Amino acid sequence: MAEQKATFAAGCFWGVQAEFDKVNGVRSTLVGYTGGKSDRPTYREVCGHRTGHAEAVEVTFDADVVSFDQLLDVFWSIHDPTTLNRQGPDVGDQYRSSIFFHSPEQQAAAEASKAAVERSGRFKRPIVTEIVPAVTFWPAEEYHQKYLEKHGRASCHI
Repeated sequence: MAEQKATFAAGCFWGVQAEFDKVNGVRSTLVGYTGGKSDRPTYREVCGHRTGHAEAVEVTFDADVVSFDQLLDVFWSIHDPTTLNRQGPDVGDQYRSSIFFHSPEQQAAAEASKAAVERSGRFKRPIVTEIVPAVTFWPAEEYHQKYLEKHGRASCHI
């Protein structure tokens, strides 16, 4: 098994986690915070805009079953990458659209994928998704893990 990690931010992490959990080849997902400046942030701190962290999902996947490119396709399909620091009713820098790459290969794939989506005309506004190196991923509090599943909800989309 060629186990790899991928980290994505695409709005509220509950729905993002639920979507990646549906993908064949995804071994596990973990919601948390990354991309900011503080250690061991709490949900309250992240929502208070004092940390610079994004709500994100760390995806552990079997690259022999699902490719990083296929995960990128899921990423582009589950949120609006043209809204800066916002997804639907959720507003704030913690809801930004980001791809946190774990290798030069992931960086190249993310940049190529973003360029292809921009060229496709699928979105009418410019894509604001940032592509940045993965840094320390801080798992969110336990009550956030698999939140929708724990509460019997299929999605949090309106």
